[in-house]
Amino acid sequence: MTSTDMTIFEHVESNVRGYCRSWPTVFDSASGAWLHDEAGRDYLDFFAGAGALNYGHNNPVLKQALLEYIAGDGITHGLDMSTVAKRKLLETIQRTLLTPRGLDYKVQFPGPTGANAVEAALKLARKVTGRTTILNFTNAFHGMTLGALAVTGNAGKRAGAGVPLTHSMPVPYDGYLTDSDGLDWMERALDDTSSGMDLPAAVIVETVQGEGGVNVASAEWLRRLAELTAARGILLIVDDVQMGCGRTGPFFSFEAAGIHPDIVTLSKSIGGYGLPMALVLMKPELDQWSPGEHNGTFRGNNPAFVTAQAALQHYWSDGGLQTATFVKGERIQRALTGMAAAHEGMTTRGRGLVHGLVFDDASQAGKVCSVAFDQGLLVETSGPEDEVVKLLPPLTITADELDHGLEILATSVDVVCTGKGN
Repeated sequence: MTSTDMTIFEHVESNVRGYCRSWPTVFDSASGAWLHDEAGRDYLDFFAGAGALNYGHNNPVLKQALLEYIAGDGITHGLDMSTVAKRKLLETIQRTLLTPRGLDYKVQFPGPTGANAVEAALKLARKVTGRTTILNFTNAFHGMTLGALAVTGNAGKRAGAGVPLTHSMPVPYDGYLTDSDGLDWMERALDDTSSGMDLPAAVIVETVQGEGGVNVASAEWLRRLAELTAARGILLIVDDVQMGCGRTGPFFSFEAAGIHPDIVTLSKSIGGYGLPMALVLMKPELDQWSPGEHNGTFRGNNPAFVTAQAALQHYWSDGGLQTATFVKGERIQRALTGMAAAHEGMTTRGRGLVHGLVFDDASQAGKVCSVAFDQGLLVETSGPEDEVVKLLPPLTITADELDHGLEILATSVDVVCTGKGN
C-alpha cells in the first residue's frame, strides 16, 4: 500500500511537475536498482533518473568517495577555480576516456545541466564558423531552454517557449522517410544553391533518440553524416547527454560508428552519483572562447567532480562494464522480441541498455507503465505520441533483477493487451 499524503505537493508545488503524476507515491530511500517509498513498498527502477543513474542509486563506491571528500572539508562550490577535485577528474578523463580512444578534446565545464551543455555547444559552433543556422533532426530532443528547444522536434515542448524558435532547420533522421534516405535530401539541399538552405554552422544529432522514441541511427548512417558535414565545413555535434556514459555499451555512443565528432555534450550520468554536472568536449582548434564568455555559477560542482572521477576510475579502466551492458542488452532484446511476437501491433528497438517496446495503439504504452507501477516496476513512455515503453535500467543492475523487471513488464503487457495476465 502506497502513501496517500500527497497534499503538500498538490497544494504547494507547481503544476509543471510531471513524473510524480505517473508514479503517485512518496519515495523515501534508494539503493542500487531499487527505490523504496515511505509506506515500505519496493520498486525496481527501469528509469534510472532518466539516465542520470547509470551506476544505480547510492552506488557504494561513489558514496564512499563522496563521504570522504565531504568529511575532509573538500571544496563544494568552486565556480571555475582550479581545485584538486577538478584536476583529478581531468586527469582521469584524459587517461581513461580520451587517450585510449585516440580522441583529442578540450574539456569545458558549462552549467550543470544537459541543456546548458547544448546551449554552449550551439554558441561555440556559431562563434567559430560565423554562421547561425543549426540543422537538427526529426524527433530530436536536446533540452528545454530556448536554444535547445529550437533544435528539438516535439511540438508540445516547443510550444512552451512562448517565442519564435529560430536559426534552426529540421532534417530527416535515419529511418524517418520510408522511401528514401534523408541524407540524400540533406546533401542535395546543401549543394543546391536554389534549395533555400543556407550553409549551417553545425548539425546536432543523437545517435539514439531517447525521448524521441528510442530511434536508433545505424553506424553506416552516422559515418555518412560525419563525412557529409566534414566535406562542407559543417561542425558535427553529438548530443550524448542521455546515451553517453555507457548507456549503449561503449562509453561514447558514437564509438560503434568510428566517428570523431567536433563537439560532444555530456551530462546526466557523467556526475556518477546523480549530482548535477555537464561537460562539453571540443576539438582543440574549436576552443575559441574568451574567458568567461560562457559561464555559470554552478559549473564548479566539486562533489560531482569527485563522484565522476570515482565512476570513471572504477568502471571505465577496463572493458568489463561495456561487455556486461552488451550481454544485458541482448537479454532485454530477447524478452521484448518475445512480448512483441505474442501480441499484434507491437515492435521493439534499441541498443545496449536502452530499449523501447513500440505500440501501434499509442494509448497502450501508458497503460502498460501504469500496470507496471502497480506491480512494483518504474518504467516511462517516450515518442511523439508516448507510444513507446522505454527501458533505461541502471547499467549495474544484476541479471536476476533484470529478469524480475522483464517478468513484471511481460505481465503488464499481457494485462493491457489481453486483460488476462499470466
